[in-house]
Amino acid sequence: MTGDRAVLRSTTTTNAWRNWAGTVTARPARTVSPSSVEEVVGEVRAAAADGLRVKAVGTGHSFTSVAATDGVFVRPDLLTGIREIDRAAGTVTVAAGTPLKRLNTALAREGLSLTNMGDIMEQTVAGATSTGTHGTGRDSASIAAQIRALELVTADGTVLRCSAEENPEIFAVARIGLGALGVITAVTFAVEPAFLLTAREEPMPFDRVTAEFDQHVAENEHFEFYWFPHTGNCNTKRNNRSAGPAAPPGRVAGWVEDELLSNGAFQVACALGRAVPATIPVLARVSSRALSARTYTDVPYKVFTSPRRVRFVEMEYALPREAAVGALREVKAMLERSPLKVSFPVEIRTAPADGIALSTASGRETAYIAVHLYRGTPHRSYFTAVERIMTAHGGRPHWGKIHTRDAGYLAAAYPRFAEFTAVRDRLDPDRLFGNDYLRRVLGD
Repeated sequence: MTGDRAVLRSTTTTNAWRNWAGTVTARPARTVSPSSVEEVVGEVRAAAADGLRVKAVGTGHSFTSVAATDGVFVRPDLLTGIREIDRAAGTVTVAAGTPLKRLNTALAREGLSLTNMGDIMEQTVAGATSTGTHGTGRDSASIAAQIRALELVTADGTVLRCSAEENPEIFAVARIGLGALGVITAVTFAVEPAFLLTAREEPMPFDRVTAEFDQHVAENEHFEFYWFPHTGNCNTKRNNRSAGPAAPPGRVAGWVEDELLSNGAFQVACALGRAVPATIPVLARVSSRALSARTYTDVPYKVFTSPRRVRFVEMEYALPREAAVGALREVKAMLERSPLKVSFPVEIRTAPADGIALSTASGRETAYIAVHLYRGTPHRSYFTAVERIMTAHGGRPHWGKIHTRDAGYLAAAYPRFAEFTAVRDRLDPDRLFGNDYLRRVLGD
């Protein structure tokens, strides 16, 4: 199939696009939905011939303009499904546009599982990995760290397969590539036989959880906690492998916790807080006391992820793990002396060091501090104050979440930054896959 014929078979539209949070709007010259790798090649070559930039865009769960363009949007909606399961190698190869939720359910049917997940599964596999989506874990966290190979269409239309054995210098940087190196068309993940996780959710005072933070991280495969601003209350979650049997939350109890309290009532509280900010501290105290301790056992993706129906904006920084508790205490002290009113919990997770050039956990044990505000609430003052604390501790911003850092800062924060930009210069010297966001964070 030639490139020209492939373009004719793609679905093309010119609609405007908005991300999930409503923070980014783009009006591409055209939006295409190729259904094969050959069609992706054709679209990339056609865009280059027309002098248009190219960006692949998934479900829009990034809060930044990492995927925005006025050129050609490549939507991977038709590039979905499992290509191959290799049980001997312990891998699955999946088309780039496959939503994580579909991958998880398909793997479960095959008696397989990813090792770790983030806390939502709406994103495409390419979108989630390209921006460094992660969960929490003592031994594993980033989804990208589970990649064993990927397929990439580069600016000249070449289809590259990258792994530790094939094009290893590209593989070393492309697992978290920000869409700057090309269009990912397939990803090969490490998988393992299906297992069960037991989750223990438990309220805990701020002073106790911060004092015992290192102990909780060491003793649990997956540990995270949420602190409710304007209170001394936290909710902790510990996930560990279990021999079973499965004991998922009861239908009614699960609905009360995950839908009524965590989404329905929380939506009402956030809306009230946005309209009348003075009510937020009282609402925070009520919300932080409403969730009770519970324990349940289920398949991993049902434990790692939860529904997120309340829309928000978010900033997250990755810190050296030893700096996290001190930085969080600084955030708490800053809020206590400021007039800011914050209705969303602050989330703290961890990750082991990895070897991906632009991973937020590259080369160091990491803890993440994520701050959120209800969508439509002015966020600049809060995020600026938190960002000042995070950068003072050598923080690295999440690539898909709001931040103000530029290439000068990031080149110093990432020891292998120049390795990434050198590969980019080689694969995309004319910046076919560039945009304003990449110019800011990667430089020209």
